[in-house]
Amino acid sequence: MKNLSALLILVMGFVHAQKLTANERSIINQGDVNTALPIYQTTDSHQHKTLLSLSTEADPLDPNTAVLVKRMKESLLSTDGGVGIAAPQVGINRRIIWVQRFDKEGAPLEYFINPVIVWKSDLQNLGPEGDLSIPDFRDQFYRSKVIQLEYVDLKGQKYSEIVEGFTAVIFQHEIDHLFGILISDKKEKEKNDSYKRVDAYQKSDLNRR
Repeated sequence: MKNLSALLILVMGFVHAQKLTANERSIINQGDVNTALPIYQTTDSHQHKTLLSLSTEADPLDPNTAVLVKRMKESLLSTDGGVGIAAPQVGINRRIIWVQRFDKEGAPLEYFINPVIVWKSDLQNLGPEGDLSIPDFRDQFYRSKVIQLEYVDLKGQKYSEIVEGFTAVIFQHEIDHLFGILISDKKEKEKNDSYKRVDAYQKSDLNRR
């Protein structure tokens, strides 16, 4: 009975931790809820602090979460060619992202709640990245070529899938946002890292085929 009580306390604490604060609800529901939310910028000190903060899990069944998801999409659509956005970029430190799925026909935009990368390939690609929240910044970054992703939708349904290529890069970039990691800081931290170039198709392998 004691263990059951402790478990219930832990569960209740987890549920409570997911509840949106009054300030978060105010931001989500400001103005016309059918319009885009402003995208936070590193050039503003208050907004920069939000972008550097760790995001917590969102409650997919909270009606405010659905409003946030919808407005985040509008925010992404309002940009000039943006391919992804994370909730911290509209001022909400919750684990929600939108990603353009270039790995699917028509390259649709899709949302992901509480996304977690449970596996990354050692094989990496080097490619250019920019950020909607960092004006005039673009650089080259290494990202895993393939990832395994787990997430839920607005009904609380759980999913797991393998993603690769450029879409996997977008996922990694947006999920970094949920940990308060910006590509400008990432570049600074990784400037002394060294990478060994790997030929994925060695001649010896080809000879065995």
